[in-house]
Amino acid sequence: MSDKSTKIVLWFEELRKEDVPIVGGKNANLGEMLNAGIPVPPGFAVTAYAYKRFIEETGIRDKIYEIIRTRVGKGAAKPEDYMEASKEIRALIESVPMPKDIEEEIRRAYRELCRRVGKKEEFVAVRSSATAEDLPDASFAGQQETYLNVKGEDEVIEKVRKCWSSLFTPRAIFYRESKGFAHEKVLISVAVQKMVNSRTAGVMFTLHPVTGDRDKIVIEGHWGLGEAVVSGKVTPDEWIVDKKTMKIIARNIVEKRVELVRDPVTGRTVEREIEPERRNAPSLTDEEVLRLAELAVKIENHYGRPMDIEWAVDRDLKFPESVFIVQARPETVWSRKEAQPTGESVKSVAEAKAVLKGLPASPGVAYGKAKICLSLEDAQRKMQPGDILVTTMTDPDWVPYMKMAAAIVTDEGGMTAHAAIVGRELGIPVIVGTREATKVLVDGKDYTVDARAGIVYEGRVEELLGAKKEEKAVAAAPIEIVWKPITATKIYMNLGVPEKIKDYKDLPFDGIGLMRVEFIMASYVGEHPLYLLESGRGDVLVNKMAEGIALVAREIYPRPVVVRFSDFKTNEYRQLKGGEKYEPQEDNPMLGWRGVSRYISPQYEKAFRLEVKAIKKVREEMGLGNVWVMAPFVRTLWEAEKFVKLLAEEGLESSRDFKVWAMAEVPSIIFLAEEFSRYFDGFSIGSNDLTQLTLGTDRDSAILPKIDPRYFDERDPAVRTAIAMLIEKAHKSPYGYRTVSICGQAPSVYPDFTEFLVRQGIDSISVNPDVVAKTRELVASIERRVILERSLGIERYDEDLGWPMRRTRKGLRNIWARKVDEEF
Repeated sequence: MSDKSTKIVLWFEELRKEDVPIVGGKNANLGEMLNAGIPVPPGFAVTAYAYKRFIEETGIRDKIYEIIRTRVGKGAAKPEDYMEASKEIRALIESVPMPKDIEEEIRRAYRELCRRVGKKEEFVAVRSSATAEDLPDASFAGQQETYLNVKGEDEVIEKVRKCWSSLFTPRAIFYRESKGFAHEKVLISVAVQKMVNSRTAGVMFTLHPVTGDRDKIVIEGHWGLGEAVVSGKVTPDEWIVDKKTMKIIARNIVEKRVELVRDPVTGRTVEREIEPERRNAPSLTDEEVLRLAELAVKIENHYGRPMDIEWAVDRDLKFPESVFIVQARPETVWSRKEAQPTGESVKSVAEAKAVLKGLPASPGVAYGKAKICLSLEDAQRKMQPGDILVTTMTDPDWVPYMKMAAAIVTDEGGMTAHAAIVGRELGIPVIVGTREATKVLVDGKDYTVDARAGIVYEGRVEELLGAKKEEKAVAAAPIEIVWKPITATKIYMNLGVPEKIKDYKDLPFDGIGLMRVEFIMASYVGEHPLYLLESGRGDVLVNKMAEGIALVAREIYPRPVVVRFSDFKTNEYRQLKGGEKYEPQEDNPMLGWRGVSRYISPQYEKAFRLEVKAIKKVREEMGLGNVWVMAPFVRTLWEAEKFVKLLAEEGLESSRDFKVWAMAEVPSIIFLAEEFSRYFDGFSIGSNDLTQLTLGTDRDSAILPKIDPRYFDERDPAVRTAIAMLIEKAHKSPYGYRTVSICGQAPSVYPDFTEFLVRQGIDSISVNPDVVAKTRELVASIERRVILERSLGIERYDEDLGWPMRRTRKGLRNIWARKVDEEF
């Protein structure tokens, strides 16, 4: 049970969308949006735990559910039965005193909220938030109560109790009965939020609510409080914004006769007539409409689905600070109507028509509608959960849409392309290097993607989809693994998407050997670091990056998390918001301004320092000392010296509990490993780039692997020679023993390569989540074999390299034996 689960009050900034069971959908989404940089009025949640304690400690729980069973649980209840049950239950809840500690905690939180906004007593909205509310497959919107313009501790307590009782309105009881929700399992939380003194308010949808058109944003607004629009009491003004151009393409300004406002004397919500001069005037300026549209797109992108959003414009503030989002929930009507794939079905592969072939990059089988997306704008407009993403190639900006996809098919790229790596991490089938997917596949047509063989078939192939079900069952098994083979070689895991750690945390790994921050920067921040600095919002990157890293470090503490600083190329940085201004055009970004060369350059150094501050925040403010760092694409000794000095200036220096590693991707770091070990505690081999630069092969080439797969093969003798050299040099460093790890793709794909690494004495191997368990078992068996061979005096030779495979770490047998003693 987490710390949050037994709190009475949680502030919005402590909440994320995963906290629905604790605070309900409304509160969880308010916290999620606040932490995503959406302007949300401050406030706190009275948790579902507080409500649960209330009904249990006052002894009314059993009475409530007995009333429901007696009144409406007979299968043929009438409307008046629901009304009577509701009346009886609500009177019971509102008449029982609240436990003293719960009441005092709510009072204390209200006083703190008033202090935060600089008022002695502030007006607040008290809103219900059921724990099953606003889920993708159910919407409880409008079933529980909301109270506006609430002021003072006593009134807040009263309205919280009324919100609790509104869990049993007639419509709420009927809805749960009709949908099969167990009443006992649906709890209620309450939001207490600063009231926006609304000049204008309303709702907006990130698709057209009538036609379902995803290219449109529909905004409805009216003078006064949004309650009038939400309840349908008034006819609102309407604007339609085109998502692609972000221009207003239609507006309908109606006559507005009455509005709901806060009475300046009593503070109550009252209805009043609108002055003649405002009746036919637009309730929003065009500038405000476009600001709302911008926020709508940001919210939809963050959640990866169409959204239903409530907003308000504060009359006391200047634009754009005056625009607030007060609620967001997944849109449910069109999401439910979303057409399922309807292609013709065939039973066997023999009957199926193969239309495309490429390189199988992430195994699995999927079926869905192809969506041809040549740009991010296409993906934003077209992609829906369960679609097949078909594109030229991907980069970190595409991750939100990749997470929605059932499968990914690209024209370009090889086994180490971005789509391949992310697909393997997310467990999504991926085929790359087809060269013509975007031309051959038909937008909106149904296909089966067999990413084990690299083939795309028309329609639904039952034989393959049957195999998919079996694969899922097998794939789930490692999560349940209990036995953890003992290995002297540490088994680490690669990770990019922070929230995936919750799915993988029980796998048998010793730490995170590579955590990429590019996903955080592209998906959670979305803006160029220099753009953030120029607009005075550098803390957005610091906080978002720290939040993502902390999520992982906290879940696996005290196991280490090696965070690789950003390794975007110029073309990838340019796609972030504001990036065009700061990024030069490069003919070959792969070999250009990236990694450490970027960090130490005068034009980017300040932005890199934000990343360093994020690491420091995680380690010092959040107390997660298991976070280490790694520098990518290190080329020269002089830049390594500047890099380490820059870290020190920000308060990060190598120590017993903090390690600074370097990615070994450029051959220069192999040749001068002893000298580089002066600046770094360890090295992590990036076998993808090391192979590219050693063999002079474009790792994303779709042509060379088809000529001969050996053109890009980490097992090439030249690459293995480089790796063996690095391990030997690092272990014999004049500055002390330096560890060597590997985080490239090869060990996740080639068991024989893993054996080579273990025999060379590598300290740790970092692999993709899907092969962690298998790799640990493999390494354990290799180490046992090495020990046996050495005890028998057997000397094995590497056929390609022509030297004895005896470069195993000195004392491996003793290390392994010591680990056995530690475990048992």
